[in-house]
Amino acid sequence: MSDDGHAVSYNTLARGTPVRSSDGVIVGTVAEVLVNEREQIFDGLVIDTPHGTRFVDAPETARLAERAVTLNIDAAAVAALPERDHAGGPVYDAQPDAGRWRRLWRRRRD
Repeated sequence: MSDDGHAVSYNTLARGTPVRSSDGVIVGTVAEVLVNEREQIFDGLVIDTPHGTRFVDAPETARLAERAVTLNIDAAAVAALPERDHAGGPVYDAQPDAGRWRRLWRRRRD
């Protein structure tokens, strides 16, 4: 394996950085870094591949480095990844009282 340089933050990962699968294949380049702005956490990558633009979820990234990103999935799995959903997924807010209200409602119905 080649030297990919020092580990970097998702905030400094450069567009065009090569992306390597877990089996050592260069599968594409970084097109975009996705961040959950509300919680300030790394959400994943959009990568340009020979099969089109693909979304790589954060848990599928093993290492972000100066000269390459290493994934923890193989090249076949990368080819099967979904395209990015530009509309974004649904947004859910935690409802800590939902369980209590549901139990209360059930008691009143019984």
